[in-house]
Amino acid sequence: MYKGPFHYLCRIFLVLLTVGIIGGCASVDFNKSLSATNQIAAGFTGGKLSLAQTEEQRAEMNRVAEELLQKPVRQNDAVLLALVNSPGLQAMLAQNWSDAARVAQTGRIANPVLSFEHLLSTGERELSGMIAFGLLDLLTLPQRSGMAQRMIDQTQLQLTSDVIDHITQVRQAWVKAVATRQSLLYAKQVYDAAEASAELGRLLQSAGNFNKIQRARQHSFYADATTKWAIAQHNATAAREELIRLVGLTDAQANRLQLPDRLPDLPKEPLSPEHAGSSTSKTRLDIRLAQAEYEAAAKAQGLTLLTSFTDIGLGLRYDSVKDRINGHKTIKRGYEISVRLPIFDWGDNQRDAMNARTLAAAYRLEATTRAAGSNLRQSYSAYRTTYDIARHYRDEVVPLRKNISEENLLRYNGMLIGVFELLADSRDQINSVIAAIDAERQFWLADAALQASMIGRPVNTSIPVTAASGREVGDAPH
Repeated sequence: MYKGPFHYLCRIFLVLLTVGIIGGCASVDFNKSLSATNQIAAGFTGGKLSLAQTEEQRAEMNRVAEELLQKPVRQNDAVLLALVNSPGLQAMLAQNWSDAARVAQTGRIANPVLSFEHLLSTGERELSGMIAFGLLDLLTLPQRSGMAQRMIDQTQLQLTSDVIDHITQVRQAWVKAVATRQSLLYAKQVYDAAEASAELGRLLQSAGNFNKIQRARQHSFYADATTKWAIAQHNATAAREELIRLVGLTDAQANRLQLPDRLPDLPKEPLSPEHAGSSTSKTRLDIRLAQAEYEAAAKAQGLTLLTSFTDIGLGLRYDSVKDRINGHKTIKRGYEISVRLPIFDWGDNQRDAMNARTLAAAYRLEATTRAAGSNLRQSYSAYRTTYDIARHYRDEVVPLRKNISEENLLRYNGMLIGVFELLADSRDQINSVIAAIDAERQFWLADAALQASMIGRPVNTSIPVTAASGREVGDAPH
């Protein structure tokens, strides 16, 4: 039975395909990556992280979002709202899937090239077929597959890092939105008191009981309170809109967004240093990510040492030449080998670049390992300091200002002080409450930063100078 060139080339192709399968190819299971992220960052995602790929999945996520918007959104609700509603977070997941698939592609053999030739001459007809592939691709398949798998693991860790960063931003944005909304109410009270004081000063001047400087002083308080109230209004709007963007609300959803009236109460006790430092270096995400980068670079370096010199192509040929006169057929089988000659480029720049990349990855791993403890200590210091400051305002400053206000009210009722002193004291008391709210805001921002730092995603933390607004000299006539 006659077997043409196609038959033999197919046999060769099947052999190569078998070799490729045995060698193994890197592949991406994105659902597995999501499960790993949910497991590592369980405290951040609650196991709810998923990529909506169908209309049914999107409809279910929208249903959950609508349920959350039926009541005031607390911090954990805001996190869940971002997980099920934010198109930015969904885009992050899809992009990571794309990156992982592109990385996996580097661990596969390039498809062979199959070519046929049909030549006619006066006395002969020639059929030729050749299948060609990169021999080094086949020989280095295990190394490339291993390198691709390490890079896939790296993209999975990067996904976890990006998700944690996003959730941390959501938590901090929620704190800012609630705190600025809470401060706005008190800023309005300061404005109302200053407005009343300014109006009373105008009336007293008209009656001849106030001079110009006394009235100007009261009007100055009113002008300052007006500015601060306008700024507070903008800050509340800006903080709310930041939260809306991070959780991905539509305009209709944004109109239904309700926030609590105040920040949560401070914890009865702060986290201990031992609890905050319980995460070991091996489990920290930043160190694992740097380790994965180094391993991928080291694996690629070994492959580059070979591929930077040359490239080898192998072609298997089958030729059939038939004499058209006497019908005699000649079969030719053979192979072709093509070698890229390293004459002009010996690949030294490629090797130097890869060596430098591996060295840089090694130093980044060392730097990350050394900085891990320092970052955690700094985050805990900010956490503990803001906790102590917020508790100091709650337990000392605000009650003290309240006592002063009550005593001044008694003095006013006894005609020992005037109405301007009473109004000035009211402003001082409200300002101390605003400062206390700001102290609580700083604590909850530091708390979110500490949670991220404990898992290995340090966040820059700073403590602004906060002080209760005391009465300035010459606030009111005494």
